[in-house]
Amino acid sequence: MEIVEENEIVTENTAFVHGEPPQDAAGPPKVESDMEILHEEVKKQIIKEGHGQKPSKYSTCFLHYRAWTETTKHKFDDTWHEQQPLELVLGKEKKEMTGLAIGVSSMKSGERALLHVGWELGYGKEGSFSFPNVPPMADILYEVELIGFDETKEGKARADMTVEERIGAADRRKMDGNSLFKEDKLEEAMQQYEMAIAYMGDDFMFQLFGKYRDMALAVKNPCHLNMAACLIKLKRYEEAVGHCSIVLSEDENNVKAMFRRGKARAELGQTDAAREDFLKARKYAPEDKAIARELRMLAEQDKAIYQKQKEIYKGIFGPRPEPKSKRGNWIIRLWHWLLSLFYYMFRRERVKAD
Repeated sequence: MEIVEENEIVTENTAFVHGEPPQDAAGPPKVESDMEILHEEVKKQIIKEGHGQKPSKYSTCFLHYRAWTETTKHKFDDTWHEQQPLELVLGKEKKEMTGLAIGVSSMKSGERALLHVGWELGYGKEGSFSFPNVPPMADILYEVELIGFDETKEGKARADMTVEERIGAADRRKMDGNSLFKEDKLEEAMQQYEMAIAYMGDDFMFQLFGKYRDMALAVKNPCHLNMAACLIKLKRYEEAVGHCSIVLSEDENNVKAMFRRGKARAELGQTDAAREDFLKARKYAPEDKAIARELRMLAEQDKAIYQKQKEIYKGIFGPRPEPKSKRGNWIIRLWHWLLSLFYYMFRRERVKAD
């Protein structure tokens, strides 16, 4: 169940990010750092410092963000929840992302920040009534993390690439990630896989069929599986389950996805679901020793739990009383009858004597 070794390949110069994703909170984070004015309508507070250089114009940036309306604190977008980063080419962004782009251009790789963006550089006077749903003239708060960026002079976005170019770019990311994984640089490896997955977004996959879809899945699915392998090592089991489930939605008989999801579920205490994954994986790989070992561990765990519960119940209810034989019960009843008879006769003689 290890990552398959890949041949080395020359890759583009890329910056990386470290650290876990922020917790999903009900509202924007409270930040104590100083406010930096980037533009009349864009201000920034740093949550976590980054490193290295800042992206220049036409750099292809990969980022995660959450967005709220500043007044009502209504969250209207969350790429962390979708498990797919946004690709943003600085200088070629959509009009409603002008303020976001100004903020990102001031950030270093790995930096996380809270951006305050005025409505003029957001969704404008009219707002948006489709997706995302943003009221008119709404100032915006962005929690942003810059994953990494490519210095691309021509600023070629994914939408402008051919199918082969997008799949090739994603494949280079995947192989970079595999090299980092082998060096146990898990956080850096995950950033490469995440950027590879960004090239294979749903909007792109829906357009593919035949050999092109097969080519894309041959890159995309291993990235999700390798992300799951990293997340299991980092004990981020729920996220690992999510990545494996994405693969199984495309390839329901993928043994590696079943196995890794089973491991993550077992760690989460979801024993029945884990066993179901392992049993299905064993159906397609009956000789796999790793699957057999995990099933054996679950069986031992179930046995240990049963013994523990047995001891607990014994302590609560005490030892079970020994049942009395019918013969013993008959003798006791006879003895009581004889005592009653003797007492009656004794009373009768006393009455006569009186």
